[in-house]
Amino acid sequence: MKKLWMVITLMLVLVLAACGTGDKKSGSEDIGRDEETSGGEFRVGMEAGYAPFNWTQQDDANGAVKIADNAEYAGGYDVQMAKKIAEGLGKELVIVKMEWDGLVPALQSNKIDAIVAGMSPTEERKQTIDFTENYYTSDFVMVIKKGSKYEEAKSIQDFAGAKVTSQLNTSNYTVIDQIKGVEKQTAMDSFPAMRVALEAGKIDGYVAERPEGISAQQANDKFTFVSFEEGFDTDISNTSIAVGMRKGDADLDKINEILKGISEDERQKIMEEAISQQPAAQ
Repeated sequence: MKKLWMVITLMLVLVLAACGTGDKKSGSEDIGRDEETSGGEFRVGMEAGYAPFNWTQQDDANGAVKIADNAEYAGGYDVQMAKKIAEGLGKELVIVKMEWDGLVPALQSNKIDAIVAGMSPTEERKQTIDFTENYYTSDFVMVIKKGSKYEEAKSIQDFAGAKVTSQLNTSNYTVIDQIKGVEKQTAMDSFPAMRVALEAGKIDGYVAERPEGISAQQANDKFTFVSFEEGFDTDISNTSIAVGMRKGDADLDKINEILKGISEDERQKIMEEAISQQPAAQ
């Protein structure tokens, strides 16, 4: 009898232990779901070198955000838009600075959650990643030096024979081919590099979106830009800016809703502030 009682007691202990383990597992799963639906990080990739959309600075002035694993900060239009998106998602914004060509691979490999970097939603890019609705639309201009013979240009064809470039792997660079007789130069990694080349006389101009033209002009009184009466033939997707997302990302619709809540007037105000706040070196 005593032996039977010991066996029964042992069985009860095992059953109670099993129940306790199940309860702990259930609690852990609940915590995991809560963390997934609220809080967490929203990791955004950008060059932090394409003013006024994004740039690098030394402090948090004008709402700049500290760059991950870096002592510097990122500012600009993209940063302010990314802050609004992160706030709407209930997450902490983390800025990840990287080269332009590394943005899409970083997104696909889950190193970042989104690209907010003045990126156009071209058909080619849509083959590999998804995009939100546009959060800015502009047009192409040609940035040149003041006093240049191209300053009175009305058509892109007035740049026949000119040395022209733009950024690597962008529609800005592709449309240069529409200029007959142009001396298309090797694409450059960044717009700051193009400004240096322009001031040094190595190029006659570079294709950019209007905000970059305004920025270049304000940053350097030797620069101006040309808006064309007969401009580049391009789809609006090449002059619009959208947030790049992974294929099938569940946050895409939510981010679109957040963007819809930002009026056109507010977007223009943010851009105007970004242009006035950009560091001169950018």
